[in-house]
Amino acid sequence: MKKHSVIISGILISLFFFFPLYSQEDNTPTHIKIESSVGDIVLMLYDDTPLHRDNMIKLAEEGFYNNQIFHRVISEFMIQGGDPHSVGAARGQRLGTGGPGYTIPPEFNTSHFHKKGALAAARRGDNVNPEKHSSGSQFYIVQGKVFSSDELKIMEQRGVHKPFTAEETEVYTTIGGTPHLDGAYTVFGEVVKGLDAVDRICSLPTDAYDRPFEDIVFKISVIK
Repeated sequence: MKKHSVIISGILISLFFFFPLYSQEDNTPTHIKIESSVGDIVLMLYDDTPLHRDNMIKLAEEGFYNNQIFHRVISEFMIQGGDPHSVGAARGQRLGTGGPGYTIPPEFNTSHFHKKGALAAARRGDNVNPEKHSSGSQFYIVQGKVFSSDELKIMEQRGVHKPFTAEETEVYTTIGGTPHLDGAYTVFGEVVKGLDAVDRICSLPTDAYDRPFEDIVFKISVIK
């Protein structure tokens, strides 16, 4: 079984930035919209991952994500963006090292897992980041694939995944996802509209660095 990780190359300054909670006048979850050259993606941010939620809101409102590209795309896995170095990046330039200069403490929640459409934070690898701190800006959206019940059982037997809950089993065997990432990366939202755009991006041919030959330019805005 081939595995992929969602890692960030290079060195990031490990700063603990705790953002003030985003003011919510009601209990309506905050949504963001990724407007891309192949279609829009609307995502709901989870309120029980407030550090990641508020950071995404802050950066989006500052225009941090404007004119970035999805610099890493792997079919049946995910699409990754959030590197400021990707703005106007030359063809062949290796991307994936950029960020705002800080990391975010993990906010693991067992009720959030890597189903198709999950929004999660990329991060540096365990060898240099044993605390699993998230990138301050890089994120990914899961495409994944559908698994059989037998494949999930094998993951359990090999210690790749804790025993799957009934909900996880139902989702991974019908909608699909990337279960081997559960418990290793913070999931802080999900797609509520535009999964077809995720699929279109994942179908694009890519270079040796998993960057699509056709740059998918996007910007992120905060909506309700």
